[in-house]
Amino acid sequence: MTELSMATDDSSVKSEIFEAFAAGVDRVSAWADLLDSINVFPVADGDTGRNLVISLQPLKQSMESREELIGALLISARGNSGNIAAQFFSAFVLIESLQDLKEITEQGRNLAWKAVADPKSGTMLSVFDALADAFNRHDVVANPERTEQVLDILEGVVVDTSRQLKELATAGVVDAGALGMFIFFDGFFNVLFDRKVSFRSIAQVFENLLHVDPAWGVEGDEGYCIDAVLKMGSADVEDPISAISRVGHEVVTMGHGDFVKVHLHATDEAGARRQLEGVGNLVNWKSDDLKAQMTEYRLLPKAQALHIMSDAAGSITRTDAKRLGITLLESYINLGSHSYPETHMDLEKLYQEMRKGTPASTAQASVFERHQRYQQAASLHPRVLYLCVGAGYTGNYRAVMEWKAANDPEDRLVVVDTQAASGKLGLLAIATARFSLIAHDPGSVIQYAGKAQTLVEELIFIEKLHYLARGGRISKTGAFFGDMLHVKPVVSPAADGVKKVGVVRNKDQQINFALSKLKEALEDSESPLIMLQYTDNRSLVEHEFKGAVRETFPRAEVFLQPLSLTTGTHCGPGAWAVAYLPEV
Repeated sequence: MTELSMATDDSSVKSEIFEAFAAGVDRVSAWADLLDSINVFPVADGDTGRNLVISLQPLKQSMESREELIGALLISARGNSGNIAAQFFSAFVLIESLQDLKEITEQGRNLAWKAVADPKSGTMLSVFDALADAFNRHDVVANPERTEQVLDILEGVVVDTSRQLKELATAGVVDAGALGMFIFFDGFFNVLFDRKVSFRSIAQVFENLLHVDPAWGVEGDEGYCIDAVLKMGSADVEDPISAISRVGHEVVTMGHGDFVKVHLHATDEAGARRQLEGVGNLVNWKSDDLKAQMTEYRLLPKAQALHIMSDAAGSITRTDAKRLGITLLESYINLGSHSYPETHMDLEKLYQEMRKGTPASTAQASVFERHQRYQQAASLHPRVLYLCVGAGYTGNYRAVMEWKAANDPEDRLVVVDTQAASGKLGLLAIATARFSLIAHDPGSVIQYAGKAQTLVEELIFIEKLHYLARGGRISKTGAFFGDMLHVKPVVSPAADGVKKVGVVRNKDQQINFALSKLKEALEDSESPLIMLQYTDNRSLVEHEFKGAVRETFPRAEVFLQPLSLTTGTHCGPGAWAVAYLPEV
């Protein structure tokens, strides 16, 4: 376990450095899907992008001190890549001035190597080595133009990872974690030094190393990927790191004060938990089923006639996006003093906190992150159809059209203002992506989306009005009397915002209202799509509402989805929705 000595003068940190941190994180977020798709080492579980996005979010947060920031990195770190990166940045955030860059980089590099029980070159560790070496050869502080040479060195190191590790060589890709760090530093240095150099084209630089060879077989462990935090006391074991190392493999540890962050893989989740509880007091625990993740990794979509892009503000999960080949633009959920990318936010945590009274709101991705996401999609696919959340809801449509005007002369990114949000947008994107997997030409997909856009509808049933009042959607007085009278409004997304379409008083009236509207819209449809969405009431929606819908529409495809967390944050716990699309 390693410890960091804290700098005392937090006020001296330049705001430019933390703006550069935010740019690095936003750039990684924009390319996270690609990182997931090439994640074959150490386990082909397709989550390196996700883990880096979650792990690095504290670098964008407003913290009272860097002591708090390092603690947040420890808690947030997920997966092998995220924990190693968090250890590096636990030193890197101590930077007081640009003069400290070389020394702080070496300290972070050393901490990252020491944190890994079985460290290997050909991973992000090699990128940290190369960065420290590059600063010995190039004084980027005295001459920021030297940053170009530093990025050249990092680029070469990432390319070399495809030859250093057997798993990467046989799959024909670079290491996902190493590429993630290159993407971060490309964003970080360009913003830090205010360079008038465009970011490097990932698709061009690593052109032949970003697609897993179809002949490659998925390999890796079965068991569980575990992230835990232990609080150590005087009575705990004398050598905690040795004890932790015996619990599993792929072990990464990070120490901070009385706490130890642990990442490892283990075949027996319950047994690993008992062993770690014998080392210290377990204060945080998260685990992923590696077999399930590897199974999902095998289900990558087939070739599409046209790549589909949409917004996370629609009710589309990360799993949907992976299986259907949809690129999602993030929204953010602000919960208390923290902000989380929507597709990585824990649904149960959000609604539990909201019921406790924790303030919750939503925010868009930065313009920088949005532009990077458009660039990612357009550079990785011959042509993209972006089904954009309605211009009446967010600024995404304006942002993408501004980006197109400056960056898309060949019209590779086709943009549609869907005039929709929530599950209405989500069902439109899901149906269009499905069609694109069987279509023969891009034009037919665009025509399908245009027709479906005119037909798709959604009803959202709100349980408690006071959540809308918190967000300023209605007056607090109106919410009070509405809740007191048990009024439950029914709303629907429209071109210029959400419209109230009815009022009911209980769940029986809710389902009757929904069935009535569905009958009107779907009576002549042979095989409609009906998407039921839940908040913290999955059991109710699945076992009561879904059964009634199936009984009424036996030929329909009825499926269950979590309600968009953007919508859920505004509508609150207990809300549910139904989106529906007649056969196109």
